[in-house]
Amino acid sequence: MWVRWGVCERSGGRQRWAGRERWAGSGSLWILCIVLALLTVLPGCGIPEYMSDLLEEEEPAQVPTPLQELEPSIAIQELWTDDVGEGTDALFLKLAPAAAEGTVYVADREGTVSAIGIESGDALWERDTDLPISGGPGLGEGLVLVGTSDGEVLALSQADGSPVWTAAVSSEVLAPPRIEHGVAVVRTVDGKVFGIDATAGTRVWVYDKQVPVLTLRGTSAPVLSEDLAIVGFDSGVLVALEVKTGKPAWEVSVAQPHGRSDLERMVDIDAEPILYDDHLYVATFQGRVAALDLQNGEAVWDKTLSSYAGLGVDEDNLYVTDDRSHIWSLDRSTGSANWEQEQLAGRALTAPARSGDYVVVGDVEGYLHWLSREDGKLAARVRLDDERIMAAPLVVDDVVIAYSSGGTLGTYRVAP
Repeated sequence: MWVRWGVCERSGGRQRWAGRERWAGSGSLWILCIVLALLTVLPGCGIPEYMSDLLEEEEPAQVPTPLQELEPSIAIQELWTDDVGEGTDALFLKLAPAAAEGTVYVADREGTVSAIGIESGDALWERDTDLPISGGPGLGEGLVLVGTSDGEVLALSQADGSPVWTAAVSSEVLAPPRIEHGVAVVRTVDGKVFGIDATAGTRVWVYDKQVPVLTLRGTSAPVLSEDLAIVGFDSGVLVALEVKTGKPAWEVSVAQPHGRSDLERMVDIDAEPILYDDHLYVATFQGRVAALDLQNGEAVWDKTLSSYAGLGVDEDNLYVTDDRSHIWSLDRSTGSANWEQEQLAGRALTAPARSGDYVVVGDVEGYLHWLSREDGKLAARVRLDDERIMAAPLVVDDVVIAYSSGGTLGTYRVAP
């Protein structure tokens, strides 16, 4: 997994959050521990130059679990694939596609935002923003929103991609901004949440939460419901904010840090919470998966299970990809396990997405896997790209939309 730790830097008299990240394989944990120790004793801000040299060493290679020969029980029909962007794999950016009214919207690291017909694959419009896009796109109220590594939020017209406004925030945006009641809600990596006027692009409010020294690379996207924005933080805390004012309505600790080291105490909420039937479903790293009451945050049930990839849900079940890339089906009402699929362990799976009678995940080698919702058995697989898939597949009606870190967008459905 990628790990991020924060230091403060000054530029032109202004202090800002500077995130560092590294793949926390077994060969690099000792380096992270040394860095953490130094940051606690060295005066001032930043990382010593000789430590920066260590952190720039080549990352140890991941060896995914080999795929076994599969006799598919269903046929997967490819509708179309297209190269629509530049690669994002080295930066671990989950630039997930978003869809509305038969159109899928995608963004790439080099600043291109595209609108494409889901059924046809035809480009409807394309906008080159020339910005280092790191989060989004998010949709709402006629806008397409993206965030950048430079701490900016850009709003484009959903109809034709023309620029509407640009707003400054405090640091990098890794999650899609969301809009409700004329307010765009934006989460930044330094623990802040911004409310931005969706018409003018001016700041309405800001909420700040302290960031732990060591965190995973990533942030969960805000979940908006009526007048609330529910936001997960790296401390394992979930907060419901009033969309119009930014005032907290309730706050709950989904997971409590434990252990002696900062590595052991990481309980990030990086997976986007899911809202279904007035219940919130949330997962934490090295913590729990829990069902919460939307109105007050009280726990309905919880289960010890570590996840940073994310969740999927349907009318009966909650689907979870844990930190070993095991896929779980849990009863949505009680949290009891229906099944656990272990054959894809170690393949850095995405969050699961429900598609008809199946659950779909992407993996580190660019494969998409279809699993039976009933028992978790592998039913089919196709390869979208030879680059990894980080963002969870998006399902629109019966079409599965997947976007690889190499910039390949593809659409699939189960053949009749």
